[in-house]
Amino acid sequence: MTTYVLVPGFWLGAWVWDEVAAELRASGHDVVAVDLLGPTAEAHVDEVLAALDGHSAVVLVGHSGGGPVVAAVAERAREQVSHLVFVDSGPLPDGVAQIDFTPPAAQGWTREQIAANGGRYPMPSRAEFDELGTSTAGLDDETFARLRGRSRPEPAGVVTGPIRRGAPDPSLPRTVVACSFTAADVAGLIGAGVPGFAEMGGPEWSFVELPTGHWPMVSEPGALAAVLARST
Repeated sequence: MTTYVLVPGFWLGAWVWDEVAAELRASGHDVVAVDLLGPTAEAHVDEVLAALDGHSAVVLVGHSGGGPVVAAVAERAREQVSHLVFVDSGPLPDGVAQIDFTPPAAQGWTREQIAANGGRYPMPSRAEFDELGTSTAGLDDETFARLRGRSRPEPAGVVTGPIRRGAPDPSLPRTVVACSFTAADVAGLIGAGVPGFAEMGGPEWSFVELPTGHWPMVSEPGALAAVLARST
């Protein structure tokens, strides 16, 4: 039996993993899905560290904005983590915030949204995601509306605040589940030395393609659970 700790991305809670968690539990695994409620990205790291308490040999999984969080967690609790999985995500360099990883126009739009919503960043509409370049493929309009209806705005500190990184342990296996991009896309970015991708070039990194949109735990939960079940 393997213990999986599942970390959601922006706007969503532990509930977004329900179908994936059910699949893993049906196969005899232990699953802990985490709610990230803190006001800063560093607070989210602390929340995941708390979720690891009492567990060992954990497969730690981060989706989207949860990816940089689990990267930092694994560096601070290496002895408890046996495999690190990034779902349509990856790590960010030390001192880089999530907003810094987006183009200047998207950064400006995001800051406008935060200012207009009392210091919080609400989940964009489907049309806004299209403009931002985030794929909603695999979700029909009803499913996307339900997803967005359950969302909660992210505090500005989560979006604009960096996470402190340590030294990655090259003995820790890392897997990227590529859903809205391909392994070839990542290879090109690694080769170009793009921050956030450059560190993915080591032998500890592997890539699995699961072609769908940015939320595979909703659009392809069974397939995602199968990928995670192999990350032991």
